[in-house]
Amino acid sequence: MQSSFTIIGVGSPIIDIIAQVEDNFIAQIGADKGGMTLVDENTFKTLLTRIPTQSTKTPGGSAGNTIFTLARMGNKARFLGKTGNCPEGDYYRNHFSSLGGDTSSFKVGTVINGQCLSLVTPDGERTFRTHLGAAMSLAREEISVVDFKDCNHAHIEGYMLFDNDLMMHILECAKAAGCTISLDLASFDVVQASGDLLGKILKDYVDIVFANETEAAAFTDLEDDYPAMAKQLAEFCDIAAVKIGAQGAYIANQSEVIKVEAVPVNTVVDTTGAGDLWAAGFLHGWLRNHSLAKSAEIGALLGAEVVQIQGSVLSEDVWRTSLREIEKALSLESSNQSQ
Repeated sequence: MQSSFTIIGVGSPIIDIIAQVEDNFIAQIGADKGGMTLVDENTFKTLLTRIPTQSTKTPGGSAGNTIFTLARMGNKARFLGKTGNCPEGDYYRNHFSSLGGDTSSFKVGTVINGQCLSLVTPDGERTFRTHLGAAMSLAREEISVVDFKDCNHAHIEGYMLFDNDLMMHILECAKAAGCTISLDLASFDVVQASGDLLGKILKDYVDIVFANETEAAAFTDLEDDYPAMAKQLAEFCDIAAVKIGAQGAYIANQSEVIKVEAVPVNTVVDTTGAGDLWAAGFLHGWLRNHSLAKSAEIGALLGAEVVQIQGSVLSEDVWRTSLREIEKALSLESSNQSQ
């Protein structure tokens, strides 16, 4: 399924540390369930000592999960982000390279790699505490149009909005290179912190916006009316996807709003990476000129697979099965379109 286009992910190359906790642990650390908070290195280390269960480690980050998945699906993929000058940074870059990813736009810092503690409660909800490490030192002078050279599409994580000047420079470089752009809003904290700038960015730079229900609600000030959220977001950019977990997703463009059902699963173990893999599946279809509905179906398939495991890295057996299903679905639509 090798593609003819190249997609670049832009974000923080983060090592995910995933731990199962009870709801009262979230309360004990004073966290807003489902949110993301940046912390310093000492706070992060202290939190690790308080985890009551064994944790697992995987390469992650919002854009990282999406672009790693796209690479694993056979797409030409590149990553722009700053890794640490440490074993974790080496691990991150080497893992991407092993998937066939282009590492030429990685920057390497002088401090440790960023890490994210994903606290997963029994309902599968994630609450994040993130120490950005080297990722936080990414500077605009390190980034140029050259990083986006020969890329067709840039997928940017919303967490970059915590540095408005850097975000605007990234968007300008991507547009100057001729990329279409997708933005994952990442967290309701991001939406609330970005203020009026987010609307301007969506209007002036973004072609596709991905949001879950809390992020869409934070932007639109609507509650529970998911089609209206998608429609309002689509007034800012060409395509808006509002993902609502087991209830599926609403996809809107300038002329319509469609509902795509979620793929049913027996047990939700961990929702880490679900939205990121959903975005990867959607982009995999959309960049091949498939319909919004079919692209969203591919997203739903990958999202369903990842919530049944801990972390965001699917096993080889699951990948082989998933790729066969994806190839079959896309081939069927292509055949129908040619008739």
